[in-house]
Amino acid sequence: MEQVVDFVASIPWWVYPILFLIGVGIKDVFFNRRHTIKHNYPVVGHLRYLLEKIGPELRQYIVANNREELPFRRSERSWIYASSKRENNYSGFGTDQDIFATGHIFINPTMFNYVPPKGHPNQTDPSFIPCAKVIGAFNKRRRPYRPQSIVNISAMSYGSLSAAAVDSMNKGALKAGCYHNTGEGGLAPYHRNGADVVFHFGTGYFGVRDENGFSMDKLEQLVLDNPFVRMIEVKLSQGAKPGKGGVLPAAKITKEISEIRGIPMGKDALSPTFHSEFSNIVEMVEFMEKIADRTGLPVGFKSAVGKMEMWEELADYMVRTGKGPDFITIDGGEGGTGAAPPAFADHVSLPFVYAFSNVYKVFASRGITDRVTFIASGKLGFPAKALMAFAMGADLINIAREAMMSIGCIQAQVCHTNRCPAGIATQSKWLQAGVDVPLKSDRFYNYVKNLRKEILEITHACGYEHPSQMSMADVDVSMGDSNLTQTLKHTYGYDKIPVSFNSMSDLQECPHLGGKAKS
Repeated sequence: MEQVVDFVASIPWWVYPILFLIGVGIKDVFFNRRHTIKHNYPVVGHLRYLLEKIGPELRQYIVANNREELPFRRSERSWIYASSKRENNYSGFGTDQDIFATGHIFINPTMFNYVPPKGHPNQTDPSFIPCAKVIGAFNKRRRPYRPQSIVNISAMSYGSLSAAAVDSMNKGALKAGCYHNTGEGGLAPYHRNGADVVFHFGTGYFGVRDENGFSMDKLEQLVLDNPFVRMIEVKLSQGAKPGKGGVLPAAKITKEISEIRGIPMGKDALSPTFHSEFSNIVEMVEFMEKIADRTGLPVGFKSAVGKMEMWEELADYMVRTGKGPDFITIDGGEGGTGAAPPAFADHVSLPFVYAFSNVYKVFASRGITDRVTFIASGKLGFPAKALMAFAMGADLINIAREAMMSIGCIQAQVCHTNRCPAGIATQSKWLQAGVDVPLKSDRFYNYVKNLRKEILEITHACGYEHPSQMSMADVDVSMGDSNLTQTLKHTYGYDKIPVSFNSMSDLQECPHLGGKAKS
């Protein structure tokens, strides 16, 4: 034995790497049946797969410039990161944006800014911007709701996101006065920190289901037990994969998630592609009316947009009956926090600007935009894009991936693998351990506060007190041709219907105002 030990000790250190590489080569040539490259180029072939694996990171940090990455450019991510960390989020030496590119947004300022008078709410809080509408007021819901913030957290479930991420966002939302949409994964313990909550469910009815499917009794009890739930949202479809049910990979399903959703472990959670409770416009509206009657809350739905026939049928039914959703969330096809087949994410449903303009025109032509609160979603978590949405008729902005980035998402684009390196879109306890919840909740709060502040500053530069006053003539879009720029009105062929608004002080005193100010 000693002779063997002495022999091994006498071998130079550099022999071991060579032996290892020879072993890898033998394995590649004689035992590999899956990868032709490794067989034909043993050892060296492994470099190909390594470079393929780290290619996105190489492009993100070394190859791509500030303006060419997708889905979010480095300049956009840098603004979110700086805003969330309370760092300098300014830029110097002028813009590096191609301002002549097709679709570039130009906001038209006035010669003299709006200046908040003495005693105005924005003198003490320059980021205070409640919704101009009271949701559920037209339909006389028992608990109408005016969101305290025009920027809120979009539907992202506990399951697709980690417990630490949901906890961070909810605690940050409480500080910012935002509402927090649960996504279709049910109401988790991490949604119960005190922020206003929008309970969202889809075709799987997670959290409000029994052995027969949807349970109205469970939904009513959930609302009674959790008074911070302020609205109910029914998911018809989402921008990332309209026409396809939600997908939660089995690797992400923990015991806790299984109990919250009422689903088995070890199997992918696949929501059906259709609702069992309704299958047409009349049935859908009646279903929502029953929910509103039992819970007293405003009820609406979320949908991607394509064919317009059913939107017209819905608007006509609302005119005829006086019934209808209290709010509608329009999700642009560029959305995508969840797992989705590339064909759906790339090609199915319209981008936000076309989706929203098509739907809004239907309601505007029938004179019923005042009955509905329009919630806009689809990469709108930036001041100029948000104001463009308000000018088009949006009343609220929902943010998803921007919220994720504010708490540390690095756009690794592995949300569907359970290997999120930032601990945000994973159920791995090890990866989640890196998320400092108190710190991240502060960062989300800082981001939302800075976003609202800049939205308001640009609003004032246009001569208005509130973003709801923005009109289609206040924003131009570069056409990329001999037309140069055109107003939103000319580009999309309609005029926004003015929203009833008196003053920010009136909004502050509203008895239905949500958020921590009225909790």
